[in-house]
Amino acid sequence: MNEKKANEVTLDRLTPREIVTELDKYIVGQKKAKRAVAVALRNRIRRLKLEPELREDIAPKNILMIGPTGVGKTEIARRLAKLAGSPFLKVEATKYTEVGYVGRDVESMIRDLMAAGFQMVKQEMQESVTAEAEKRAEEALLDLLLPFTGKKQKGQKSKQGPVVRPMGTFSINPDTGGAPGLIGTAIQVGIPAFFNRKANNGGEQQDNQGGETAAADQSAETAESELSPDNNGAETDRAKFNATREKFRAMLREGKLNSRTVELMVNQNPQFPSIEMMGANMEDLESSLSGIAGFFGGGKKKKVVSVERAMEILKAEEAEKLVDRDRVIDEARQRVEETGIIFIDEIDKIAVKGDRGGPDVSREGVQRDILPIVEGATVNTKWGPVNTDHILFIAAGAFNVSKPSDLIPELQGRFPLRVELDSLGKDDFLRILTEPKNALTRQYIGLLSTEGIEIDFSPEAIDRLAALAAEVNSRLENIGARRLHTIMETLLEELSFEAPDISPAKIPVTVDYVNKKLANIAMDQDLGRYIL
Repeated sequence: MNEKKANEVTLDRLTPREIVTELDKYIVGQKKAKRAVAVALRNRIRRLKLEPELREDIAPKNILMIGPTGVGKTEIARRLAKLAGSPFLKVEATKYTEVGYVGRDVESMIRDLMAAGFQMVKQEMQESVTAEAEKRAEEALLDLLLPFTGKKQKGQKSKQGPVVRPMGTFSINPDTGGAPGLIGTAIQVGIPAFFNRKANNGGEQQDNQGGETAAADQSAETAESELSPDNNGAETDRAKFNATREKFRAMLREGKLNSRTVELMVNQNPQFPSIEMMGANMEDLESSLSGIAGFFGGGKKKKVVSVERAMEILKAEEAEKLVDRDRVIDEARQRVEETGIIFIDEIDKIAVKGDRGGPDVSREGVQRDILPIVEGATVNTKWGPVNTDHILFIAAGAFNVSKPSDLIPELQGRFPLRVELDSLGKDDFLRILTEPKNALTRQYIGLLSTEGIEIDFSPEAIDRLAALAAEVNSRLENIGARRLHTIMETLLEELSFEAPDISPAKIPVTVDYVNKKLANIAMDQDLGRYIL
């Protein structure tokens, strides 16, 4: 409950303006798209505060993003989900096929989203029991490193009564007619041997049985006395063992035992080959195979690993035991149904009219299959049924060949909010290179600093890089901000190659440096020879 309340407080704090501000830290421009997703997220937060009756009737306002590649469509959706702590899944519309064709059915996206939600909640719950898992893993590892071999104390186990040893099958002789025969029979069945002492004429078999029982009692007492001559000796052994165990514990925490190896039993999950069958539900097949995993090499197996690795394995196993799987499933299903986000990319590739030429393998069929999922359906998963009524769907596509109106009308109606994203120019590239927390310039400075190379980008050099990226995009295919990756990689390719040989060094990246390294790109008209 505390985790749920904390999550609600975090979501409640996110006003639309704050959501846009957070997105601005990673994505440059695209104010319309940011405002649309911010309002959509805020409406979900508002919905959760309503009465259950009204809450069920409020459907999410799905969004259709229209814009060229590399302008931030996917990044906006991914950052939004991370900001809200929502289960998120990005899928490509082109990898699904209509029912009846070989390939993935559209319901698998809901199963994948549920899997992502399950892993998210499971990880959160495991983090909450980290301290206890580490404690248990440490004790288990110490048991492996220093197993107790001391002697047992006498009296720890209550002394057993007379030994009872069933003799197997028997038959009652009616001719005996007396108590001795009956007592002999009872001893064979297994009644304690003290009856044997009351009988004076129990027969040869009765005497043998009584002798065996007495010998067993005497052997047990002798064994106990050999294991523990006195209580003081056992206590001394235990004290020595505890002192040694604490020394090992201190060495383990200091990392002095990391180089040692131990043998432990680890869980082994069998891997089944990936198979595709027409009309078959792979989710059900996987569940069936996992149910009989033990017959195909599953379960436990011995493994020799270092102490450091053993600690990681044991910690993961203990955390797994401490987490209630049913609670994880319930929380994950609720989070998926109430706050899940699915980003369907390349939806324009299946938006093709039937009268248009070219291959059209089940494209409209895929749209018809996606429609009920977006409208609201119940999909069976191995974690139980998942309802899609309130999952937020964000579709995106360049629509440079087709148009949004080429989608079937019913699917268009399920994406009422349409946002056009702007193409990126020089000013946008300049901001992308400097403003975001994960700016490319900062990434390359950090990468090469690990080799002892210090890079200093001058403002003029960054301006020149932005101008080159815009120029290449205008002459070749417009791939948006991804063009900066190829520009930066070409600029620093030689330095990255020679970094280990020339370190430590300080390299100023000036306009002259940029022009020198990218001279061929700037001068040659056929830029495709050098950059994608």
